[in-house]
Amino acid sequence: IKKYITSNKKPMATIGFSGTKLGVEPSPVVASFSSRGPNPITPEILKPDLIAPGVNILAGWTGKVGPSGLEGDNRHVNFNIISGTSMSCPHVSGLAALVKAAHPEWSPAAIKSALMTTAYTAYKNGKAIIDIATGFPSTPFDYGAGHVDPIAALDPGLVYDTTVDDYLDFLCALNYSSDQIKHTANQEYRCSEGKKYRIEDLNYPSFAVNLETPSENRDSKVVSTVKFTRTLTNVGTPATYKALVSTHSTSVKVVVEPETLSFNRVNEKKSFMVIVSAESMPSGT
Repeated sequence: IKKYITSNKKPMATIGFSGTKLGVEPSPVVASFSSRGPNPITPEILKPDLIAPGVNILAGWTGKVGPSGLEGDNRHVNFNIISGTSMSCPHVSGLAALVKAAHPEWSPAAIKSALMTTAYTAYKNGKAIIDIATGFPSTPFDYGAGHVDPIAALDPGLVYDTTVDDYLDFLCALNYSSDQIKHTANQEYRCSEGKKYRIEDLNYPSFAVNLETPSENRDSKVVSTVKFTRTLTNVGTPATYKALVSTHSTSVKVVVEPETLSFNRVNEKKSFMVIVSAESMPSGT
């Protein structure tokens, strides 16, 4: 192709449409440029939240700039092939609107929960989604809760709902002053001196635990324990749910109390606790 281009004064080519191909494997994969965790500001909150299509997306394009984005590109097109969060964000926004249309009474937090708790992290063959940057299986720091699933998000069964006050208490847990909270939330809010605020109590649809590394002055076998509290709201048919937990390390123990929750009506709320215990381990293990 390069030889033809350089040997012809007016090289031309035709791109033929060979049909839409479905079921291309492996698909999806985590893009090399995808934003990744851990969360540097609040490590107790897992980031990213989820992943969505964002590579080579056919999208509307402004006529003010050429498709290449270069200063000397004077072409004018209505569509362009674009990659990045500028493409994945509209996908998620559209899915949120889809869920809102199906459940107009749901809060933004409930919609976010539905998208996160129904996302998938593995292919149909059971293998984890591939990280294209490394060629290896991706991790929660790559995909968060997983890749969005539009159909599943319409019927999550349970949601982690969160109110404005929950987030204000979260700011209190971060030791925000009343003035900082006012500038952040645009409202007056004072943290109660007698109340204990914990980041782990934010009713978020995911969990992240910081495991300590041993130091020279500490016993390497010291066990650290982190407790999370969560409240679930039933948005489906009455059912009983049992927690199933698996870990990749015998040094980490996870206990859910209670293991089973039964819901008898819509909007019924029930709480549970997740207790994570782990011995101090060397960095990188």
